[in-house]
Amino acid sequence: MGTETELDVEGQTEPPICGLNKTSDHKTDPIPDPGTGTTSTNSPFKSESATLADDTDAATAECAIIQSNRDGAGAEYAYSYTVPQVCVLLNTDVDNGLDTSEAARRLARYGPNKVEGAKGLSMWTILIRQVSNSLTLVLVITMILSFAIDDYIEGGVIGAVILLNIVVGFIQDFRAEQTIQALYALSAPTCKVIRQGKMETIKAEGLVPGDVVRLGVGDVVPADLRLAHSVNLSTDEALLTGESVPVSKHAEIIPKDRDIPLGDRTNMVYSASTVTRGRAVGIVTATGMVTEVGKIAELLRSNRGQSSTAPEPQSALQKLAIRVKNFFIVVLGLNGTPLQVSLSKFALLLFALAILLAIIVFSVSRFVVTNSVLIYGICVAVAVIPESLIAVLTIATALGTRAMARGNVVIRKLAALEAVGGVTNICSDKTGTLTQGKMVVRKVWLADGTEVSVENSTHPFDPKSGSIHMSGNVLDSPADISAATEKSSLLRKFLKTIALCNNSTVVQHAGESLYNAAGEPTEIALHVFAMRFGMGKPELLSNGHQFLAEFPFDSSCKRMTVIYSDNKGNSKHRAHAYTKGAIEAILPLLDSSSLTDAFKAEIVAKAEALASQGLRVLCVARRSVDADTVSSSADSSTEDGTATITGSITDEKASATGADRSSTETKLTFIGLAGLYDPPRPESADAVRKCREAGVQVHMLTGDHVKTATTIAREIGIIDQLPNPTSGVTVSSEKQAEIMLASAFDKLSDEEIDNMPNLPLVLARCSPATKVRMVEAMHRRKAFCVMTGDGVNDSPALKKSDVGIAMGLNGSDVAKEAADMVLTDDNFASIVTAIEEGRRLFDNIQKFLLHLLISNIAQVILLLLGLAFKDSTGVSVFPLSPLEILWANLVTSSFLALGLGLEPVQADAMQRPPHDNRVGIFTRELIIDKFVYGTAMGALCLASFTAVAYSGINAPAGLSGPALLGHMCNDEYTSACDIVFRARASTFATLTFLLLVTAWEAKHFTRSLFNMHPERWTGITSIVWTVWENKFLFGAVSAGFVIAFPVIYLPVVNRTVFKHGPITWEWGVVMATVVMYIAIVESWKCVKRRFKLGATASRVGVKAGEA
Repeated sequence: MGTETELDVEGQTEPPICGLNKTSDHKTDPIPDPGTGTTSTNSPFKSESATLADDTDAATAECAIIQSNRDGAGAEYAYSYTVPQVCVLLNTDVDNGLDTSEAARRLARYGPNKVEGAKGLSMWTILIRQVSNSLTLVLVITMILSFAIDDYIEGGVIGAVILLNIVVGFIQDFRAEQTIQALYALSAPTCKVIRQGKMETIKAEGLVPGDVVRLGVGDVVPADLRLAHSVNLSTDEALLTGESVPVSKHAEIIPKDRDIPLGDRTNMVYSASTVTRGRAVGIVTATGMVTEVGKIAELLRSNRGQSSTAPEPQSALQKLAIRVKNFFIVVLGLNGTPLQVSLSKFALLLFALAILLAIIVFSVSRFVVTNSVLIYGICVAVAVIPESLIAVLTIATALGTRAMARGNVVIRKLAALEAVGGVTNICSDKTGTLTQGKMVVRKVWLADGTEVSVENSTHPFDPKSGSIHMSGNVLDSPADISAATEKSSLLRKFLKTIALCNNSTVVQHAGESLYNAAGEPTEIALHVFAMRFGMGKPELLSNGHQFLAEFPFDSSCKRMTVIYSDNKGNSKHRAHAYTKGAIEAILPLLDSSSLTDAFKAEIVAKAEALASQGLRVLCVARRSVDADTVSSSADSSTEDGTATITGSITDEKASATGADRSSTETKLTFIGLAGLYDPPRPESADAVRKCREAGVQVHMLTGDHVKTATTIAREIGIIDQLPNPTSGVTVSSEKQAEIMLASAFDKLSDEEIDNMPNLPLVLARCSPATKVRMVEAMHRRKAFCVMTGDGVNDSPALKKSDVGIAMGLNGSDVAKEAADMVLTDDNFASIVTAIEEGRRLFDNIQKFLLHLLISNIAQVILLLLGLAFKDSTGVSVFPLSPLEILWANLVTSSFLALGLGLEPVQADAMQRPPHDNRVGIFTRELIIDKFVYGTAMGALCLASFTAVAYSGINAPAGLSGPALLGHMCNDEYTSACDIVFRARASTFATLTFLLLVTAWEAKHFTRSLFNMHPERWTGITSIVWTVWENKFLFGAVSAGFVIAFPVIYLPVVNRTVFKHGPITWEWGVVMATVVMYIAIVESWKCVKRRFKLGATASRVGVKAGEA
């Protein structure tokens, strides 16, 4: 790429010399098993299978292997060995392969070459997960108690709530788990293997370490291979390493250092990668779960959230204690998202409070627990538990999932929807996530100094996408483009060269608006650039250019040349050789007679300047040749114009670099340089900006080169642009630390990483382990992080992160399986939608949680103080009947809470920092508000009961005090209970109407109901638009108001079922309490606004950049 220092490599050499060993020692000295590192003494070396030059070389090679094995190395380091050494290590022959019996023995020993998928969840596990939370357990206990006291109505309703939650949650999670085992799809079904000197086609799962495999274009690599021979080989490893372009492979290159990233092991090809060019022969070094893909799958099989550095328990007692602890953590729901953990802890607190309140009730009766006292105690306990909370939460989250689906985000786990709203950091892959995963010609520099650039290209295959800038002018029309092409002969030569020296196809089919392309990404990009000027390959061929010969790209010479005649069918005319390749490969071939040293230096300087911008630099040149001298080579060309290459794989390499090529690729005329890159998605920059505004820091973790990653990161705003060199502004060391190579990051200890002021914003050349370590470092900083990605290499980090987001279109199935969310449009901007929806859900959960808790607090106050209302026999009279309590909690409050869960997103949701996950859902503001409003509501309900019961109106003459409350009025209606039933109905109406009003007041924690959206509506009518905005909530309030009347007035229903009676003048008391309640709520909001006690002041999260 020209963006990093070149890999320190050396050519394959003779084996090193070491002390003399006897042959007998060779047969018994242990060697490592392939891929496992374990040793075996029953597998002797066979020098005849190593194909060494002579016995001495064989002995020294074997000695070198033995010495390295004693240092702990094995087949996993095959890339650091010569091919003969690998043959000795794996007991194989590169020419003849293994014999059938040995292959069968190894297959029995190592098992089939297939990767086990990540652990799925059984239906039973999914079902258990639905009830594994404290709130559900509390409801189950409440249901059991209700049935125990023969209150079948209450028990049945609570049972229905539990069942609803289980059904909704089970369906959602079950659908999410019905994904295909992705790693099976990645395995190659068949492959060509050499056994006993014969070529065979076998199933890939039958491969064993030591097999010799032959690869061609389009093949999926069936296992991890050490290349023995290769010609022009490139493989697409994007899903494994994150490389944005195919990687050239070289069998003969051996790195000096073993400690190098996966992507730099150029003599290895890895399972699940695809051959994009060339052919090769390789030796299998690892199969199944020992391959690099297998190692990733093993990480996926580990439990989510399990720290890789967690110490193993030592004793059986410790193991038992850990298992018991983990069991209770799972059952009580203390291992989920922050909201799940908060609600589970809250449920345990409520359960303890319910027991305490029941004890208080029993203590008032001096622990003489009669049936009525038991019922009342249970009623008080039930009043403190928001029975509908879990059902409302599940339904609201499920509806949020549907809303996310409309925004191109598929939720695989319901909990992830809530969790994504609180993220503080996003760790994103680059290739295919922030970028388009396709190459584009960004800049061109011609020999005469002319500069051409392409800006704002959103569709890499579309030659009409973006704008062309040439020497400071914008070519914004076909006429401008045509004029510029006609004016510059050098530009025409450049375009003709990159179009003809090109084997890609870019077409737009009839009736389609999009372009389709096939071929190497680099050649596609060059072809599209030529098409921008109307000089694509089809146009040139139609104008008379005839193909004569081709010298294909060779990784050893890093260039490609084609020869075309200028006029079809007339060999007497001159022809031209068109060449493109790496700058270091073409520069020595340029015509020195017309090229000064100063101009060479200028070319090199310009190439380095383009490379420093993260561009892949190609040099373009050409020369005139005699068509008649080339015609003979054309005769041996294939029908599509490529030279026919025959013979063995080693002979092919010699043919490709023969005399004809050498005489053709000489005295070339330099035309220009092309700078290519994988462009960012057009929406990525805006998405990153919105994330920063929302206090969410974006980190790029990529397998690509550091300068390429840095360029993209600056372009989309992850890191700031560098100051102008002429400005005199220096870059601080802190800014420089924003960019790191993964090798440097991996060498740091956890303590050193934790001591860094901020974690790096760009990590280049990442391995899967690096990404996981980055996530763990964020967790130690108490950050709540998202990992996005599309490749197999992203899967472990997706699983480890708090919320994993995979790409749906171009992402691997492995990544989708590991993720919590999937973006169906592969659009990074959809993450902003997910975060915004998550924040909306979090805000709405706070709203309906506030509403439910206000109701519970009011009822607890009412029922506890209601113990003072005693009839003439000293029995406490219930201010509310058990069914009235249940009706308020499950019917009235549930639909109001669900309506609050459907509130639209607040205008400032993406302009404030994330909520602090360490605080959770129960912020200080929520806690204070619920006690203020709950106390006011409970006091007003108590006042309503008192005013009606002790007013003396409708009371029989001569009755006063306790006698007004009748006798046994908790059980049935008698004429003596008329006042109690009226007071109870008034209290029920008061509680109902105050809950209706609270639903609208809870729409915003600080703004007045009469001026809730000043940016949209003003004036006295603004309240009408405010309450009408959420139509479901408006309907729930209206229904709650209307249905209160039949509940109060219908015969039998009122006195027999609800234990209250019809009221008349008492409506005046109810309306008075409603007015007083609104005045209290509005006054408290006014105080919060005046002293800045509202949501904006209290919501302080982790600011962007802290992690």
